[in-house]
Amino acid sequence: MRFSPFWVLAFALLGISFAGPLVRLSHADPVVIAIWRLGFSLVIVAGFLFATGEWREWRKLSASQFGLAVTGGIFLALHFWAWNASIHLTTIAASVSLVSLQPAVVAGISALLLRESPTSRQLVGIAIAIAGAFVIAAPDLAGGWAPSGNQSLLGNLLAASAAVTAALYYTIGRHLRASFSIWAYVGIVYAAAFVTLLVIAFTRSIPLGPQPPNELLIFAGLALGPMLLGHTGMNWALKFLPAYVVNLTVLGEPVGATLLGALIPAIRQIPPLTTLVGGAIVLGGVIIAASSESRARR
Repeated sequence: MRFSPFWVLAFALLGISFAGPLVRLSHADPVVIAIWRLGFSLVIVAGFLFATGEWREWRKLSASQFGLAVTGGIFLALHFWAWNASIHLTTIAASVSLVSLQPAVVAGISALLLRESPTSRQLVGIAIAIAGAFVIAAPDLAGGWAPSGNQSLLGNLLAASAAVTAALYYTIGRHLRASFSIWAYVGIVYAAAFVTLLVIAFTRSIPLGPQPPNELLIFAGLALGPMLLGHTGMNWALKFLPAYVVNLTVLGEPVGATLLGALIPAIRQIPPLTTLVGGAIVLGGVIIAASSESRARR
């Protein structure tokens, strides 16, 4: 029995919505957060690899497929590094909203490289959702245009760059998931991202430990929720849906992450009216685009 990819994406959305608040609660370096998150994730992925026997699929990997998977892992590492840093420089709402622009980038890349052009209705849905993301981010974008003197602007720029690297990562995943099972695929990609971040930490002399118990709990939470439920769920769906449709999931993240940021006492970022309005617009765009894909599949 195979789960509907849309149900899997719904749970993936729940998982990634916890990423922003959890990163905000951490006091560790952005690179350290990503390394520990991936480290915990890889332990679980290894268990599934050997339990399912999917590690045997690595035997049929060509050199070009392996290189492409490693490249995807490098993009994932750069995405985590930039986005973790942005969360501590701007608001959760602004950061996750700008990161959610990745479906627009994915749609363009998919049209050029994978020949999966979105329908007119899907383009309208993406455009509406992106407009909502800008409405949410507007208060932080009004703080000046010099990144060196405007932490919010720097955080916004890092979030935007994280959207680009995430788009490249998911586009590569769409190509490779057609040939490989989920655990065989993420085993290589997550490991490549982990090694990339270790190299970054080593070259920048960033200590990885020891970490206090509360930080370890945050890292474990990031691995179980946003990483395994969120990223792995979206990677699973890439085998059955175009990359730009899977990435529509992240357009709902600003709503969930903003609500969690407001409700968690240690954060208490109460969203302004623009965030609530923008969140409603984002959801509207997601519904339009997702319903279009559902009709097309039927």
